Amino acid sequence: MKSLEQQADEELMVLIKSHNHDAFSALVTRHSDRFYALSYRTLFNQSDAEDIVQESFLKLWRKPELWKEKKNSKFTTWFYRIIVNACYDLNKKKSSQEGSLEADDYDYEKVAEKPAEGECLSHQQLSAIEIALKNLPERQRMALNLCFYENLSNAEAADVMGIRLKALQSLIMRGKAALKTQFNISEGNDHE
Repeated sequence: MKSLEQQADEELMVLIKSHNHDAFSALVTRHSDRFYALSYRTLFNQSDAEDIVQESFLKLWRKPELWKEKKNSKFTTWFYRIIVNACYDLNKKKSSQEGSLEADDYDYEKVAEKPAEGECLSHQQLSAIEIALKNLPERQRMALNLCFYENLSNAEAADVMGIRLKALQSLIMRGKAALKTQFNISEGNDHE
């Protein structure tokens, strides 16, 4: 029999539906960092990002039946959607209360983790990219986060965002164009 660490997310979800605490703990340990990173790059606030991830996992524990294994969806794709929606909801709530997010909430150290060996981006470059992302409209930022930071396929990202593939591709193109404008990169220098 496989240990919990060897079991697929979907297998753990079956156990969680039976209120298996160890399976839940294994799933949280396996994915907390990735979902926190997405939440943080969406909200730009450490406390809010932590709250979103914690509340989303608690929702999963309390109502594991929300995940439908018969639909053949990957757990991560399904849970990304929960995180994305929670981030959208919080941003809507905050924008109606405050008008906008404060730049002081931005924690450069949390986002700009130490680059892996061989990576060329310096701390200042990464911070500049993160600031530029923050200036994008929410849906463009989310599309770029899902595809480029979370390495989801365009189809998976579209599913997470609840939009069609063409709409996602449009968001990515507009987001990339806006980033190029922010960094004053002309189309002639584009090597894609």
